[in-house]
Amino acid sequence: MSNEANAIIPSMKLSDLGEFGLIRLISSASARYENSRGAPWQEVLVGIGDDAAAWQGDNRIQLATTDTLVQDVHFDLDIIGWDELGWKALAVNLSDIAAMGGIPKYALLSLALPAHMEVEDISKFIDSLMHTAEEFRVAIVGGNIAAAPNVIITVTIIGHTKGKAMLRRSTASPGEQIAVTGYVGLSAAGLEMLKGKAISDYETANLLRRAHFKPVPRVQEGQVLIDHGVKTAIDVSDGLVADLDHICQSSKVSAEIKIGQLPVHPVVTANFPNYQDLALYGGEDYELLFTADEATIARARQALGCPVTIIGSITREELPTRVTLLDNKGNIIPYRKGGWEHFKNEGPQTKFSQP
Repeated sequence: MSNEANAIIPSMKLSDLGEFGLIRLISSASARYENSRGAPWQEVLVGIGDDAAAWQGDNRIQLATTDTLVQDVHFDLDIIGWDELGWKALAVNLSDIAAMGGIPKYALLSLALPAHMEVEDISKFIDSLMHTAEEFRVAIVGGNIAAAPNVIITVTIIGHTKGKAMLRRSTASPGEQIAVTGYVGLSAAGLEMLKGKAISDYETANLLRRAHFKPVPRVQEGQVLIDHGVKTAIDVSDGLVADLDHICQSSKVSAEIKIGQLPVHPVVTANFPNYQDLALYGGEDYELLFTADEATIARARQALGCPVTIIGSITREELPTRVTLLDNKGNIIPYRKGGWEHFKNEGPQTKFSQP
């Protein structure tokens, strides 16, 4: 970074700046060095700040996303199995491509591993990752390996759009409805169970564990949304409120959520008194949160093979509160900051944090 840039940044730590502040810092630096006459920059359609980068290829829009997972920050090897880790390491990246309505094609895998690791463990991880790649028709084409004190996993996925359209965070408009696929809060409930919440029923415990460690990215669903005219989407990774806030910030709009309409799985409502908080702030469900007019959502719902629930609406921008929560009577519920953010959420996590 230039001396000029350093001079305007006040003395602070990353814990003060936060993950999203750091992203804005990098984005601002990138904009200063952007060369609008350079061939690579002329082809960029979506840069820093969305679920994936996008640029114009010879005959279609190319997509790319990457994520790094660090032992004892994003995962705890005393809790997660190596096969679960293999699945999730790829799935969280596939979800970013899904959130753009894209088709994943190729993946790069970089591993930093301690020398004392058991070969059997890393074999389970690789087999599971390859199985996930096969299921979603992705080719693992390269990467890198290094020695390190702890396990560090970096996955990069490259894909493309079906046609000329893609889902964005910046295209929501006032008057549109807000909808979400599947259920929200299942993964966060699974995390609470893993942290010690007693669940006696085996099938319930297994459902919650799979929800947290083996989520299914909505790749096909993202493409269906585009086919039926949806333009705006994000995957629910940081938390429903936090991710909707990302859409509002990018689109310069506000939003209202009716908490009584949140699609919460019966298992969660039956076992977790705080089920609304889990649904609103828990994250890591990797469902698609999207906006469109009512007719478009109705068409998409008919075509999708999963539940779709309308949970609110997009309104005109009314800062400083971009997302408003409403109870069943239409009363405003006090808003609290929720969702995951690197640097501000410190300490070892069994939760996977997001890029």
